[in-house]
Amino acid sequence: MYLAELRFRVIADTDLTQAEQAIRAYIEALIFNGQVLGREFPTAWQQDTFSSRVVLASQDALTSKWHSNRVRYAEQQLTEAGLGYAQHTLLGADLMSQQTCETLPKSLILFTSFADTCSPLRCAETLRPVPLFWLTAAEDDFEALIRWQIQYQALDEIQLQEDRVLPKIAENSLQQLHSKLNRRGRQLAQQISRLNQLPIWYALYSGSSSDCQQDANKCCPGCGADWRLATPRLEMFDFQCDNCQLLSNIAWECQSKQAS
Repeated sequence: MYLAELRFRVIADTDLTQAEQAIRAYIEALIFNGQVLGREFPTAWQQDTFSSRVVLASQDALTSKWHSNRVRYAEQQLTEAGLGYAQHTLLGADLMSQQTCETLPKSLILFTSFADTCSPLRCAETLRPVPLFWLTAAEDDFEALIRWQIQYQALDEIQLQEDRVLPKIAENSLQQLHSKLNRRGRQLAQQISRLNQLPIWYALYSGSSSDCQQDANKCCPGCGADWRLATPRLEMFDFQCDNCQLLSNIAWECQSKQAS
């Protein structure tokens, strides 16, 4: 991933409120299209220009060919707010981010965690993030997928906190195949898979278990098949069901007990 600076030059009468709203709408449109990553974009006023720092999914992420209709509309609204079209400078690779894929893989995994600031669609062979704008979206952009990711990450962080609030509610949402969160995630994966003619696996999280011996030999929660792999995929997924397009792991709690 790459760090870039966006500059919005004042070209007509405006005020801070107008400018802030137009810049926010523009960058949020880029976020929902997968061109800009994360949810924070610190912005400063510098003489006659507003300057924002953003993380990009690829070096060419801001090229107009990737723009959604929402991005194009938000771009037009910049001029209504007295700002010129955004100019950007690529500052270099972001040292704090993961390396993205260079080409679109042949198969993907829908996988995220609370610590990620990257695309939730990953290469099925390397687990590297895949820029969303390389794919055809079910609607104009990937807002539904990004909002799913935000919800998933919030619940993941809750269930990992040492002093946890609502731990079982959060954990059940992540672990149970038929939770609202996982139903929505699988639905989105299937939609994108159909539109792009690419297989997309859904990574089903497993954090704890009441019976670690049974957990290591559990069946697929979707169809009941034996899905244990002889060798973990990507050194992370112990289970794979081709029928349900599911991947999962032996509960992390059980793995830590085995290690100790």
